[in-house]
Amino acid sequence: MTIGNLAPKKERKSRKSKGVIDENAPLLPKGQEDVVFDEFNGASFTGAVFNLSTTIVGAGIMALPATMKVLGLVLGISMIIFMAFLTEASIELILRFSRAGKSASYGGLMGEAFGKYGKILLQISVLVNNLGVLIVYMIIIGDVLSGTSSSGVHHAGVLEGWFGEHWWTGRAIILLVTTLGIFAPLSCFKRIDSLSFTSALSVALAVVFLVITVGITVVKLFNGSIAMPRFVPDVTDVSSFFKLFTVVPVLVTAYICHYNVHSIHNELEDSTQIRGVVQTSLALCSSVYIMTSLFGFLLFGDGTLDDVLANFDTNLGIPYSSVLNDAVRVSYAAHLMLVFPIVFFPLRLNLDGLLFPSARPLVLDNMRFALVTIGLISVIFLGANFIPSIWDAFQFTGATAAVCLGFIFPAAITLKDRHNIATKKDKILSVFMIVLAVFSNAVAIYSDAYALFKNSSRRE
Repeated sequence: MTIGNLAPKKERKSRKSKGVIDENAPLLPKGQEDVVFDEFNGASFTGAVFNLSTTIVGAGIMALPATMKVLGLVLGISMIIFMAFLTEASIELILRFSRAGKSASYGGLMGEAFGKYGKILLQISVLVNNLGVLIVYMIIIGDVLSGTSSSGVHHAGVLEGWFGEHWWTGRAIILLVTTLGIFAPLSCFKRIDSLSFTSALSVALAVVFLVITVGITVVKLFNGSIAMPRFVPDVTDVSSFFKLFTVVPVLVTAYICHYNVHSIHNELEDSTQIRGVVQTSLALCSSVYIMTSLFGFLLFGDGTLDDVLANFDTNLGIPYSSVLNDAVRVSYAAHLMLVFPIVFFPLRLNLDGLLFPSARPLVLDNMRFALVTIGLISVIFLGANFIPSIWDAFQFTGATAAVCLGFIFPAAITLKDRHNIATKKDKILSVFMIVLAVFSNAVAIYSDAYALFKNSSRRE
């Protein structure tokens, strides 16, 4: 179920006549081109880049400095670049096979390759990944603005710090106002291109966080308060060696955008630009990731926490430390608020496709559109308020679903090769992606489970 059929006929006409496997051919089957919105003439290249970049840059950016602590700067930065190229290769495979089979969505592509259950598996993976991500986003926003308590210690939120503890600075009220005032309105758009302005703003806010982090690091470099960072991983035994693989799911999650590629491609005014959109978005996000990882790790060293945002809850040792801390946290919370509707968009489409596979397009049924939207937002709101420990659960399910969406499904589609268009290089790459994904994810899940078990044993 996609809304990729919103461009008017006159803009798509020149694209219908192209060959089935031509890389410039549309993803849309002809039968889906009958639904038109005359006021929409197609998405621009810039708007598509911002939408895809916003899909990529979410909460994952805050976990990347911690990967430098595990891998060291040289291997860590190399892995960020490597994963960007691997992501670009997996998206290219998805688009090529979609053109060959005239599939207008990722789910449709999986359905063509593996039948009904392949499509359902894809939809469930998107639901698990995106629902978990959005609940975590809302939890983080609540923590940043309202504060959080752990191990009996309360960490004041930005609003508590500014105005003190009041009923209206409580977590539930803050999240309710944010949901009704920001999430709900932005989630009501039926075209993903309608979110291009907010996507541009969210990318700008991520850059604001980066600029502040770089500025603080430069100041501390000049006053000599930053120690020399580690350039290579600290491997002393087998356990520390296997720990290196635990960062792979983090890096994979940081680049996951595959579930939005079809929607963005289908709305492009010129479909031949999609490869440039993907490459530009990945280059932009990789640059932000490298800078954030480098300067975040330089700033906090081996004290870098799994979520580097938590490091900005202490005295930075420079003038105006509290002001800079608040600026970082507020800009990041605002960034997540604007990322929310971009991640919500495919979540709604895939849930609708799972529940109503034979119904008419969601954009044509206002009642169904409203009910699905309200239902999902309500579930996310309740999850963020009543089960904040869900973060631990989604470290497993979210990472697993993300690896499937990013590598395992594209590789499986390529190896299935229903249209006989896969090259030997494609198949070798696909096998490599599956082996890397399965092995690294198994090691990561085992390591996380062992750490949780060890921590619970210590408490007892």
